[in-house]
Amino acid sequence: MKQMNAKILRNDQIAPDFFDLRADCPEAAAEAKPGQFVHILTGDKPLRRPISICDAENGTLRFVYEVRGEGTGLLSGMKPGENLDFLGPLGNGFDLSSGNVLLVGGGLGAPPLLYAAKACKGKAEVALGFRTKTTAILLDDFKKETNRVFIATDDGTLGIHGLVSEPVRNRLAESVGAGASARPFDLVCACGPIPMLKATAALAHEYGVRCLVSLEERMACGIGACLVCACALKGQSQYAQVCKGGPVFDAEKLDW
Repeated sequence: MKQMNAKILRNDQIAPDFFDLRADCPEAAAEAKPGQFVHILTGDKPLRRPISICDAENGTLRFVYEVRGEGTGLLSGMKPGENLDFLGPLGNGFDLSSGNVLLVGGGLGAPPLLYAAKACKGKAEVALGFRTKTTAILLDDFKKETNRVFIATDDGTLGIHGLVSEPVRNRLAESVGAGASARPFDLVCACGPIPMLKATAALAHEYGVRCLVSLEERMACGIGACLVCACALKGQSQYAQVCKGGPVFDAEKLDW
């Protein structure tokens, strides 16, 4: 874990309440792995804000974040040329050494999956769920980095009308039932709200595919010094800290 300083290159609004921030930090960009995050200092707030790494390329870190409170509101007001103070890269990321990967994202869970999609180098499909068309972010980016993109929205304004679990079930069933010529999925990677992660983990278990999930939890220190982000593991009284043991976990090890 290191404290880093990076010069903001851009910080643009890309959708209602969503911003795309790029920062120049070659050292952190070289170290970053898909699924990791950084802990960003915002204004004079005593607690940093955890933001997932959306991409890391050519010395530049990319973060796509949503304004959810005062801290991210301050972050959205930062301008190119200003200094970004953060700790990181932090946490354990996705193990993408398996073959074909199905990526599953819900809302703000989509950005870290873009970096994972790039790392899969043409061996990934993605299913994304959003509230509505106006909050459907990074679609063009995913179309460039994956073989197929499936979209679901709560109100039906884009893609299918319903939950992202529907295309996930369809693709897992198709990959299993298409016979010897099929390209079955070797891994499912998911990031998003807990109900979506739980449903995705259950589907992966049903079809016999390993599943890794990235948990979204409130954090204080971001480095394992406190217990704010503890999550329950299977087994009596077993817990792990999301910031240190995760944020990516094997779904079979979590006590849902």
